[in-house]
Amino acid sequence: MKFKLFSMAIILLLAAGFLVSCAPSEEPAEEAVEVNYLEESQAEKDARMEWWRDARFGMFIHWGLYAVPAGEYNGVKSDRIGEWIQDWANIPREEYEKFADEFNPVEFDAAEWVGLAKDAGMKYMVITSKHHEGFSMFDSDVSDYDIVESTPYGKDPIAALSAECKNQGIKFCFYYSIMDWHHPSQYVDQEGRHRTAGHGRNSIIPEQKEEYINYMKAQLRELVEKYDPEVLWFDGEWVDWWTEPDGKDLYTYCRSLKPSLIINNRVGKGRQGMQGMNKGPDYAGDFGTPEQEIPDTGLPGVDWESCMTMNDTWGFKSYDDNWKSTETLIRNLIDIASKGGNYLLNVGPTDKGVIPEASVIRLREMGEWMDVNGEAIYGTSASPFEDLEWGRATVKDGKIYLSVFDWPSGSLEVPLPDEEITRAYLLADPGSELEMQKGDATLEIELPAKAPDEIASVVVLEQ
Repeated sequence: MKFKLFSMAIILLLAAGFLVSCAPSEEPAEEAVEVNYLEESQAEKDARMEWWRDARFGMFIHWGLYAVPAGEYNGVKSDRIGEWIQDWANIPREEYEKFADEFNPVEFDAAEWVGLAKDAGMKYMVITSKHHEGFSMFDSDVSDYDIVESTPYGKDPIAALSAECKNQGIKFCFYYSIMDWHHPSQYVDQEGRHRTAGHGRNSIIPEQKEEYINYMKAQLRELVEKYDPEVLWFDGEWVDWWTEPDGKDLYTYCRSLKPSLIINNRVGKGRQGMQGMNKGPDYAGDFGTPEQEIPDTGLPGVDWESCMTMNDTWGFKSYDDNWKSTETLIRNLIDIASKGGNYLLNVGPTDKGVIPEASVIRLREMGEWMDVNGEAIYGTSASPFEDLEWGRATVKDGKIYLSVFDWPSGSLEVPLPDEEITRAYLLADPGSELEMQKGDATLEIELPAKAPDEIASVVVLEQ
């Protein structure tokens, strides 16, 4: 009797639904409009990219299980980068998974990390949500190989960083690896190597490629919906089984989740043809990603960002003490801005959640320089001059900023700008007035005997 009553109720509900659906609608339903995110107008792209172009300086964070071995496995140390230890040490999957049992970043402090980036003058933060090792540094519902479920730490540092970035006004962004050494769809096909170890040219089981892409999309949806990032920074796209059509599909999918997302060229094969990237339908991606280098002339007509390390590794390696000087880092930032690019500078935290002190010192010193001279970096355009022996130049709002590396005794000789220069002064002393003398092809600016800053002093020319 209960079954019959239940069946009758279902029939009545269906009938009611049918009557409602047949009733005339007061307003016709709007048809869904399919958006082609690969073909937006230049104005639309400019609006989406505006904050990123203005930012010029961001923090890259490589953090994962590789911080546990810290560059050493079975007593062997390598000069190769720390986060690739599963590859160069030929560690099978089930052995590598054991590092999760030791990963316990009890000293992690989200406010401290974000505060360090902010004090350094950085405007955005890009952290590895999943590197090539396949370990998720966030609370993933589609994988239990993550920091919440597989480590003694049991908490989600990504959630804490996302919230803290919003609190401190820093744009929060994700790195995500297309190649995945842990996923069962992928394997190593090379004599003398474990099938489940890491490898730069890993293979995929063809019948499982679609399954893996669906896995990636599920994780990316989690990242967008849970943590609301501003940039998705892909990597590991060089494997043979990943194609440009795959990249275009993934780009479109991610933009459909959040249309304002900015996505790098490594979503597809863009960095294999830097000159063609971002100039038409051939490549997906919004900006180029030169790695560990600053292009001699920048990448004219293309948005780009140089990602670089402070020492020789991305992920933490305990014995890598080959640190770049603060002078080199500041001058790199100036050089990159003078060529129209962004500087994404990396830190590699330890397994305890500590950013190495050498990185902290350098970032604080960079922040001191930016407190005085940041105006010459943020929101600027590339130099109007081809070569300056003494330094670099940037442009913004009718001003030319001359970052002088080699302070001359006497006058500074500058190529004559196209526009009339009405005033020259030191950015460190806005009330100062520097005398100028105009020649046929140059402008000579009289400078004080002592440079305001030994690394780079900024002279401002007002048009």
